[in-house]
Amino acid sequence: MCFSDFPYPENFPNYLHNSKMLEYYRMYANHFGLLKYIQFKTLVISVRKCSDFASTGQWSVTTEKEGQQETAVFDAVMICSGHHSEPHFPLDSYPGIKQFKGQYFHSREYKTSTGYQGKRVVIIGMGNSATDIGVELSRTAAQVFLSTKRGSWVIRRVSDNGYPSDVLANRRFHNWMRNILPSDLVMWNTEKKFNQWFDHVNYGLQPTDRSQFKEPLFNDDLPSRITCGSLLVKTSVREITETAVQFDDGTVEENIDVIIFATGYNYCFPFLDESVIKIDSSRTYLYKNIIPPNLEKATLGILGLIQPLGPIMPTTELQARWISRIFKGLCRFPPINEVMDELEKDRKIFIKRYGTTRENRLQVDFIEYLDSLASDIGVKPNILRLFLTDPLLALAVCFGPCTPAQFRLQGPGKWPQARKQIMTTWDRIIKSSKTRTVKSQGPRFVTAALLLAILCLVVLLLSIFIN
Repeated sequence: MCFSDFPYPENFPNYLHNSKMLEYYRMYANHFGLLKYIQFKTLVISVRKCSDFASTGQWSVTTEKEGQQETAVFDAVMICSGHHSEPHFPLDSYPGIKQFKGQYFHSREYKTSTGYQGKRVVIIGMGNSATDIGVELSRTAAQVFLSTKRGSWVIRRVSDNGYPSDVLANRRFHNWMRNILPSDLVMWNTEKKFNQWFDHVNYGLQPTDRSQFKEPLFNDDLPSRITCGSLLVKTSVREITETAVQFDDGTVEENIDVIIFATGYNYCFPFLDESVIKIDSSRTYLYKNIIPPNLEKATLGILGLIQPLGPIMPTTELQARWISRIFKGLCRFPPINEVMDELEKDRKIFIKRYGTTRENRLQVDFIEYLDSLASDIGVKPNILRLFLTDPLLALAVCFGPCTPAQFRLQGPGKWPQARKQIMTTWDRIIKSSKTRTVKSQGPRFVTAALLLAILCLVVLLLSIFIN
């Protein structure tokens, strides 16, 4: 999750608390002297094309600070507000919610499990927020019900041999194999891997539509809370009454006190004219997932309007590096016919992989997407050349985690410490958890195997002497 040329401090854990993330961002801003460029407590009122936009590509930006509005003209604009700004709260889809006598609210309002003792809680949704809240409440509430329409695969944060799951999954070699092998074989192998921890069918979690990929959940505690009975997985909600919730499978849970809608978010840009970007219920099509294709000049980019199957921080960093070079004219922006052809190609690939469901509309493949941007910039690792000039580094790039430093090995923005950062990845991962140094004594089965070998030798010698 770190930026490509600014690694985390070695004493930081592999999975960061939000306070650590904030500390890291402050360190980054201070290190690169960014604070002097940031206008804090400033609201953007509007971003509008200037009257001569067709020739200049300039934007008129109106902001407000302490009640005072100010307008300035800029040569280019990056919109980096993300896609978690407006809660998706589809109350119309849940008959009876208005007559419900208990509490109901969006998961964005949830802060702590305090005050839920003895409560019966229904959580609608099956994303990371829903399961995180469900697991936490299951330790204090009387009963928690998790309602899901599609189900989901669940992954542990701590995976094989104790390594973080993402560093094992996000590797170039795995990505190549997934693209080379038949999709049915890839899906079979993926499901087999997911079910090694626990059988998702037995826990009511297996996705109903397995032909299209859905981002898995990261939750170490969900299966144990289900098997303890403190959290129960239910089907979709059919109807809500004053005190009860009826589910699609016909079951009814009475005396419900709280309903939490973990139903995701809508993305919106109220400061932009609709002619600049059109919000679609299924997907918003942007060139490279960044630039609206209908602009006369490519001087506006929307960063972070994606959901990569990996960390979003280094992804948006590479987006910023790419569009900065577009603004400067150092990267080629293709003519409109090429843009539309690429968008149509991407649309077909997207639907085949992820379908048209609302929750998947921002999905992108992590490594493929990074490489697409990196190729344009000239910072994609040249693996064939690396095998000739630096075989050890080539092996680390191919078979190790696809860390952000890979995109600082060459080209614009090359970072001298990138190689060291890549080659020490595993050491730094282990160091954060190995706070008590223990002398390795080797696996116990070596001793057992040695004893077995000696026993076999004794039996063989006895048989020789007896004969």
